[in-house]
Amino acid sequence: MIDRFSWMAIYPEIVLLVMACVIALVDLLDKGPRRMVAYVLSVLTLLTLAILTGLNAQGGQTIYGFGGMVVSDAMSNWLKCFAALSVLVTFVYGRGYVMDRGMLRGGEWYVLSLLSLLGIFVMISANNFLLIYLGLECLTLAGYALVALRRDHVASVEAAMKYFVLGAMASGFLLYGLSMLYGATGTLDIAGVFKAVASGQIRHQVLVFGLVFVVAGLAFKFGAVPFHMWIPDVYQGAPTAVTLMIGGAPKLAAFAMAIRLLVEGLLPLAIDWQQMLGLLAVASLLIGNLAAIAQTNLKRMLAYSTIAQMGFVLLGLMAGVVNGNALAAANAYSSSMFYVVTYVLTTLASFGVILLLAREGHESEEIADFAGLNQRSPLYAGIMAICLFSLAGLPPLVGFQAKLSVLQALISAGQGVYIGLAVFAVMMSLIGAFYYLRVVKVMYFDEPVSDVSPIRAPIDMRALLSLNGALLLILGIMPGALMALCARAIVQMLGS
Repeated sequence: MIDRFSWMAIYPEIVLLVMACVIALVDLLDKGPRRMVAYVLSVLTLLTLAILTGLNAQGGQTIYGFGGMVVSDAMSNWLKCFAALSVLVTFVYGRGYVMDRGMLRGGEWYVLSLLSLLGIFVMISANNFLLIYLGLECLTLAGYALVALRRDHVASVEAAMKYFVLGAMASGFLLYGLSMLYGATGTLDIAGVFKAVASGQIRHQVLVFGLVFVVAGLAFKFGAVPFHMWIPDVYQGAPTAVTLMIGGAPKLAAFAMAIRLLVEGLLPLAIDWQQMLGLLAVASLLIGNLAAIAQTNLKRMLAYSTIAQMGFVLLGLMAGVVNGNALAAANAYSSSMFYVVTYVLTTLASFGVILLLAREGHESEEIADFAGLNQRSPLYAGIMAICLFSLAGLPPLVGFQAKLSVLQALISAGQGVYIGLAVFAVMMSLIGAFYYLRVVKVMYFDEPVSDVSPIRAPIDMRALLSLNGALLLILGIMPGALMALCARAIVQMLGS
């Protein structure tokens, strides 16, 4: 018999699934081009989920359900809250874009996005290999369909095919690695895997062999080099609203999956997977920043920027265990969580401005399209500049605090390798500042090429975009509350 605590552990997922089905049915009856009923119901659903999961996280209670297959703790609830808000903001920013491009004709936009969020929720709360893979497939299958939503757009269909092929390969890597771990430990439960590995009774070579494939699957979801091939093509080819959907909330799910598998399940093997993450981080910082310099398409540039930014997240994850000592784990993993949350916040604002400039028949995704933006709208030019400065890591914006927290975690390890990685990360950030500042230069000092008309936006989008940009500055000046939130969530996760 399933106890009530099991249902309490998954009620956000139940609410989301029920509402996705309701919205799919309601959308069949709504023949209007704006699909306002589906939009309002989707926004209300996401707002409700964000409030419920936020209240759960504030309560600080850890609940295990369905025989320990699902866990509801502070980390999972906060990540769900941020993911729901991310998708909500995406709906608000992308409403005009998807309507102008006929992406609302069949009503799939809202339903597929909510189903991808359901996959994210399952991944975040999964405490079992099967559930992690189930959530991953729910997320990626909805993502493939979203990328191909503009069926008459060749670039979108091509991007969807690349995403599908490479995504299937990455899922195969992850599944093979998990099957190896299951074969070695005899259990699918993450807690059981931890106990089996910690016992020392399992052949180390078998575990490391499975671990290699698990890390490869995780690296694909993060978009880390050399598993980054899909990111530039998918970011550029997908409709911009879909690019924001797959570039925002799924990063939170990738972080949660890494924590569940590597920290909660395979922490005794930290010396092995930290070395792998270190190599992935170095390659991502180097390739991501150097390749971004050569880009003229802003979406493609931000794709390579994402690869470099995920390098910092991986650096935070690899600094938790030093010489077998896990005393620095809470600080390192909380810095990584803080980084990924603030990165998603910055991504929302930057792609929000790109969506705002896009108009029917023209995407406005080339860097040259941003020429003279300050003359057309000082507000939106200022928001975009804040985003770019934050991604570059300039004070007093939140991107600076995020990079500083990861660097502090590396330096506090007190070993030459970690200090060298911190120095390397700073050097790569200096290189990265060039391509971010180049866009700022184009916005403020170049003359508009064609359209010089003022930019108009719906009141909800204008207000939310302004708030989004302001948060990047406010959290940069006063990061303490969000940092403490991440630290408490990680400490509770490690304690349970």
